[in-house]
Amino acid sequence: MDLQLKQKTALVTGSTKGIGRAIAESLAQEGVNVIINGRSIETVDQVQRTLQLQYPDVSISAAPFDLSQEAEREALYHQFPEVDILVNNMAIFEEATFAELTLEEWRHYFEVNAIVGIALSKFYLPRLLQKDADGRIIFIASEAAVMPSPEMPHYSMTKAMNLSLAKSLSLQTAGTTVTVNTVMPGSTLTEGVESLLESLYPDIASLTERERLFMLNNRPTSTIQRLITPQEIGDFVTYVASPKAGAFSGEALRMDGGIVPTMN
Repeated sequence: MDLQLKQKTALVTGSTKGIGRAIAESLAQEGVNVIINGRSIETVDQVQRTLQLQYPDVSISAAPFDLSQEAEREALYHQFPEVDILVNNMAIFEEATFAELTLEEWRHYFEVNAIVGIALSKFYLPRLLQKDADGRIIFIASEAAVMPSPEMPHYSMTKAMNLSLAKSLSLQTAGTTVTVNTVMPGSTLTEGVESLLESLYPDIASLTERERLFMLNNRPTSTIQRLITPQEIGDFVTYVASPKAGAFSGEALRMDGGIVPTMN
Protein backbone atom coordinates (compact mmCIF):
# COMPACT_ATOMS: atom_id res chain seq x y z
CA MET A 1 0.00 0.00 0.00
CA ASP A 2 1.31 3.44 -0.95
CA LEU A 3 0.75 5.60 2.10
CA GLN A 4 1.17 8.79 0.04
CA LEU A 5 3.78 10.19 2.40
CA LYS A 6 6.69 10.77 0.05
CA GLN A 7 8.49 14.10 0.52
CA LYS A 8 6.46 15.11 3.54
CA THR A 9 8.44 16.37 6.54
CA ALA A 10 8.03 14.96 10.04
CA LEU A 11 9.38 16.11 13.39
CA VAL A 12 9.54 13.23 15.86
CA THR A 13 10.46 14.40 19.34
CA GLY A 14 12.55 12.08 21.48
CA SER A 15 13.54 10.02 18.44
CA THR A 16 17.03 8.77 19.24
CA LYS A 17 15.83 5.51 20.78
CA GLY A 18 12.82 3.40 21.62
CA ILE A 19 9.42 4.12 20.12
CA GLY A 20 10.51 7.51 18.78
CA ARG A 21 13.43 5.99 16.87
CA ALA A 22 11.14 3.30 15.46
CA ILE A 23 8.61 5.92 14.33
CA ALA A 24 11.34 7.94 12.64
CA GLU A 25 12.65 4.89 10.80
CA SER A 26 9.20 3.74 9.69
CA LEU A 27 8.44 7.23 8.34
CA ALA A 28 11.76 7.30 6.49
CA GLN A 29 10.96 3.94 4.91
CA GLU A 30 7.81 5.54 3.46
CA GLY A 31 9.75 8.44 1.91
CA VAL A 32 9.26 11.02 4.66
CA ASN A 33 11.97 13.58 5.42
CA VAL A 34 12.51 13.13 9.15
CA ILE A 35 13.82 15.51 11.81
CA ILE A 36 15.56 13.58 14.59
CA ASN A 37 15.34 15.14 18.05
CA GLY A 38 17.10 14.47 21.32
CA ARG A 39 19.08 16.30 23.98
CA SER A 40 22.53 14.94 23.13
CA ILE A 41 24.25 16.39 20.06
CA GLU A 42 26.41 13.28 19.70
CA THR A 43 23.49 10.86 19.93
CA VAL A 44 21.28 12.85 17.57
CA ASP A 45 24.09 13.14 15.02
CA GLN A 46 24.80 9.41 15.25
CA VAL A 47 21.14 8.49 14.62
CA GLN A 48 20.91 11.07 11.83
CA ARG A 49 23.97 9.63 10.06
CA THR A 50 22.79 6.05 10.49
CA LEU A 51 19.32 6.68 9.09
CA GLN A 52 20.64 8.84 6.28
CA LEU A 53 22.88 5.98 5.12
CA GLN A 54 19.97 3.55 5.33
CA TYR A 55 17.52 5.86 3.53
CA PRO A 56 19.51 7.98 1.06
CA ASP A 57 16.42 9.05 -0.90
CA VAL A 58 15.05 11.15 1.98
CA SER A 59 16.49 13.95 4.10
CA ILE A 60 17.29 13.08 7.71
CA SER A 61 17.93 16.23 9.75
CA ALA A 62 19.36 16.67 13.24
CA ALA A 63 17.57 18.72 15.92
CA PRO A 64 19.67 18.36 19.08
CA PHE A 65 17.50 20.42 21.41
CA ASP A 66 16.26 19.90 24.97
CA LEU A 67 12.66 20.78 24.25
CA SER A 68 11.79 21.10 27.92
CA GLN A 69 13.68 24.41 27.75
CA GLU A 70 11.83 27.33 26.16
CA ALA A 71 14.97 28.83 24.58
CA GLU A 72 15.77 25.54 22.87
CA ARG A 73 12.21 25.22 21.59
CA GLU A 74 12.63 28.66 20.05
CA ALA A 75 15.83 27.49 18.38
CA LEU A 76 13.94 24.49 16.97
CA TYR A 77 11.20 26.74 15.55
CA HIS A 78 13.80 28.96 13.90
CA GLN A 79 15.59 26.03 12.28
CA PHE A 80 12.47 24.05 11.33
CA PRO A 81 9.55 26.48 10.96
CA GLU A 82 7.46 24.16 8.79
CA VAL A 83 6.55 20.49 9.14
CA ASP A 84 3.76 18.33 7.75
CA ILE A 85 3.74 15.85 10.63
CA LEU A 86 4.42 16.50 14.31
CA VAL A 87 4.83 13.43 16.50
CA ASN A 88 4.85 14.43 20.17
CA ASN A 89 6.69 11.39 21.47
CA MET A 90 9.15 12.87 23.97
CA ALA A 91 8.47 11.69 27.52
CA ILE A 92 10.19 10.51 30.67
CA PHE A 93 9.17 7.74 33.05
CA GLU A 94 10.47 5.82 36.02
CA GLU A 95 9.08 3.60 38.73
CA ALA A 96 7.93 5.52 41.83
CA THR A 97 5.11 5.30 44.34
CA PHE A 98 2.80 8.21 45.08
CA ALA A 99 4.23 8.47 48.60
CA GLU A 100 7.79 8.75 47.28
CA LEU A 101 7.13 11.49 44.74
CA THR A 102 7.84 15.10 45.65
CA LEU A 103 5.85 18.02 44.30
CA GLU A 104 8.93 19.10 42.37
CA GLU A 105 9.00 15.72 40.62
CA TRP A 106 5.32 16.10 39.71
CA ARG A 107 6.07 19.54 38.25
CA HIS A 108 9.01 18.14 36.25
CA TYR A 109 6.86 15.40 34.73
CA PHE A 110 4.20 17.93 33.83
CA GLU A 111 6.81 20.18 32.19
CA VAL A 112 8.45 17.44 30.13
CA ASN A 113 5.54 15.15 29.28
CA ALA A 114 2.78 17.74 28.85
CA ILE A 115 4.08 21.28 28.35
CA VAL A 116 6.46 20.33 25.52
CA GLY A 117 3.64 18.85 23.45
CA ILE A 118 1.42 21.83 24.24
CA ALA A 119 4.12 24.29 23.14
CA LEU A 120 5.01 22.48 19.91
CA SER A 121 1.36 22.06 18.97
CA LYS A 122 0.72 25.74 19.67
CA PHE A 123 3.49 26.65 17.24
CA TYR A 124 2.87 24.14 14.44
CA LEU A 125 -0.93 23.70 14.42
CA PRO A 126 -1.73 27.17 12.99
CA ARG A 127 0.79 26.53 10.20
CA LEU A 128 -0.71 23.13 9.43
CA LEU A 129 -4.20 24.64 9.31
CA GLN A 130 -3.06 27.41 7.00
CA LYS A 131 -1.44 24.90 4.65
CA ASP A 132 -4.41 22.47 4.92
CA ALA A 133 -2.62 19.59 3.20
CA ASP A 134 -3.17 16.46 5.30
CA GLY A 135 -1.19 17.83 8.23
CA ARG A 136 -0.88 15.61 11.27
CA ILE A 137 -0.26 16.04 14.97
CA ILE A 138 0.09 12.73 16.81
CA PHE A 139 0.60 12.39 20.54
CA ILE A 140 2.25 9.21 21.78
CA ALA A 141 0.54 8.42 25.06
CA SER A 142 0.25 5.01 26.73
CA GLU A 143 -2.30 2.53 27.97
CA ALA A 144 -1.51 4.18 31.32
CA ALA A 145 -3.61 7.13 30.14
CA VAL A 146 -6.77 5.06 30.62
CA MET A 147 -5.45 2.35 32.95
CA PRO A 148 -3.08 4.22 35.27
CA SER A 149 0.04 2.34 36.28
CA PRO A 150 0.52 1.79 40.02
CA GLU A 151 4.28 1.93 39.45
CA MET A 152 4.15 5.31 37.72
CA PRO A 153 1.27 7.58 38.84
CA HIS A 154 3.06 10.76 37.68
CA TYR A 155 3.67 9.35 34.19
CA SER A 156 0.08 8.09 33.96
CA MET A 157 -1.28 11.53 34.82
CA THR A 158 0.67 13.21 32.01
CA LYS A 159 -0.38 10.61 29.46
CA ALA A 160 -4.06 11.26 30.32
CA MET A 161 -3.32 14.93 29.64
CA ASN A 162 -2.14 14.00 26.15
CA LEU A 163 -5.52 12.42 25.40
CA SER A 164 -7.45 15.44 26.57
CA LEU A 165 -5.30 17.92 24.66
CA ALA A 166 -5.44 15.96 21.42
CA LYS A 167 -9.23 15.79 21.59
CA SER A 168 -9.45 19.54 22.27
CA LEU A 169 -7.09 20.40 19.41
CA SER A 170 -8.94 18.14 16.98
CA LEU A 171 -12.01 20.36 17.37
CA GLN A 172 -9.99 23.25 15.92
CA THR A 173 -9.38 21.30 12.69
CA ALA A 174 -13.04 21.03 11.68
CA GLY A 175 -13.56 21.23 7.94
CA THR A 176 -9.85 20.81 7.13
CA THR A 177 -7.62 17.90 6.16
CA VAL A 178 -5.54 18.35 9.32
CA THR A 179 -6.03 15.80 12.08
CA VAL A 180 -4.92 15.48 15.70
CA ASN A 181 -4.89 12.04 17.31
CA THR A 182 -3.31 10.07 20.13
CA VAL A 183 -1.71 6.65 19.84
CA MET A 184 -1.65 4.63 23.06
CA PRO A 185 0.97 1.88 22.98
CA GLY A 186 0.84 -0.87 25.52
CA SER A 187 3.96 -1.97 27.36
CA THR A 188 6.71 -1.89 24.74
CA LEU A 189 10.20 -3.39 24.76
CA THR A 190 12.21 -0.18 24.71
CA GLU A 191 15.52 0.51 26.40
CA GLY A 192 13.66 2.28 29.19
CA VAL A 193 11.35 -0.68 29.79
CA GLU A 194 14.36 -3.00 29.85
CA SER A 195 15.73 -0.88 32.70
CA LEU A 196 12.34 -0.98 34.43
CA LEU A 197 12.29 -4.78 34.19
CA GLU A 198 15.77 -4.93 35.68
CA SER A 199 14.69 -2.79 38.62
CA LEU A 200 11.55 -4.85 39.18
CA TYR A 201 13.33 -8.22 38.89
CA PRO A 202 16.96 -7.64 39.85
CA ASP A 203 17.56 -11.31 40.71
CA ILE A 204 16.50 -12.55 37.27
CA ALA A 205 19.28 -12.54 34.65
CA SER A 206 17.27 -13.43 31.54
CA LEU A 207 15.43 -10.62 29.73
CA THR A 208 12.98 -13.20 28.37
CA GLU A 209 12.18 -14.40 31.88
CA ARG A 210 11.86 -10.84 33.20
CA GLU A 211 9.41 -10.10 30.39
CA ARG A 212 7.41 -13.23 31.17
CA LEU A 213 7.20 -12.36 34.86
CA PHE A 214 6.34 -8.72 34.15
CA MET A 215 3.45 -9.68 31.88
CA LEU A 216 2.24 -12.32 34.33
CA ASN A 217 2.50 -10.22 37.48
CA ASN A 218 2.30 -6.60 36.34
CA ARG A 219 0.27 -6.76 33.11
CA PRO A 220 -1.92 -9.86 33.52
CA THR A 221 -4.76 -8.46 31.39
CA SER A 222 -2.63 -8.49 28.24
CA THR A 223 -4.04 -10.99 25.76
CA ILE A 224 -0.82 -11.29 23.75
CA GLN A 225 1.23 -11.82 26.96
CA ARG A 226 4.35 -10.23 25.51
CA LEU A 227 5.84 -6.79 25.19
CA ILE A 228 5.09 -4.98 21.96
CA THR A 229 8.05 -4.18 19.69
CA PRO A 230 8.87 -0.53 18.96
CA GLN A 231 8.65 -1.25 15.22
CA GLU A 232 5.03 -2.39 15.56
CA ILE A 233 4.22 0.99 17.11
CA GLY A 234 6.32 2.83 14.52
CA ASP A 235 4.48 1.24 11.61
CA PHE A 236 1.08 2.00 13.12
CA VAL A 237 1.97 5.63 13.80
CA THR A 238 3.20 5.96 10.21
CA TYR A 239 -0.19 4.78 8.96
CA VAL A 240 -1.98 7.26 11.23
CA ALA A 241 0.29 9.99 9.83
CA SER A 242 -0.72 9.19 6.27
CA PRO A 243 -3.55 10.60 4.14
CA LYS A 244 -4.99 7.07 4.18
CA ALA A 245 -5.93 7.65 7.83
CA GLY A 246 -7.69 10.96 7.29
CA ALA A 247 -10.90 9.79 8.98
CA PHE A 248 -9.18 9.45 12.36
CA SER A 249 -9.83 12.71 14.19
CA GLY A 250 -9.50 13.30 17.92
CA GLU A 251 -9.16 9.57 18.43
CA ALA A 252 -7.42 7.68 21.23
CA LEU A 253 -6.00 4.81 19.19
CA ARG A 254 -4.99 1.83 21.29
CA MET A 255 -2.26 -0.62 20.27
CA ASP A 256 -1.91 -2.23 23.65
CA GLY A 257 -2.01 -5.98 23.08
CA GLY A 258 -5.45 -6.18 24.70
CA ILE A 259 -4.10 -4.97 28.02
CA VAL A 260 -7.00 -2.57 28.73
CA PRO A 261 -9.93 -4.80 29.77
CA THR A 262 -12.67 -2.55 28.40
CA MET A 263 -14.26 -2.00 25.01
CA ASN A 264 -13.56 1.75 24.93
